Amino acid sequence: MVSNIHEFVPAKSHASLSTGEVIRMLRELKEWTQAELANRSGISSTNLSALENDRVDIGKRRAEQLAKAFNIHPAIIMFPEYETSGLLKAA
Repeated sequence: MVSNIHEFVPAKSHASLSTGEVIRMLRELKEWTQAELANRSGISSTNLSALENDRVDIGKRRAEQLAKAFNIHPAIIMFPEYETSGLLKAA
């Protein structure tokens, strides 16, 4: 038991997510494999893996393809630091 209130450390207000983490999280929330997302988005599994692992930048076209597959606004994918609250709505 902590006896002094000054010993508490405040929690971070929110987690910072990369674009790749957002793509993976959305895919997993939908319970889709990379192959299924590839079929739905028109982006190859190889490119999806690179995106999910932040090895390539998303770009507007890919963000739009993924957003259409997930039925969300592209900003949720392109700007995760601003759109984290939209992730759970997309599930």
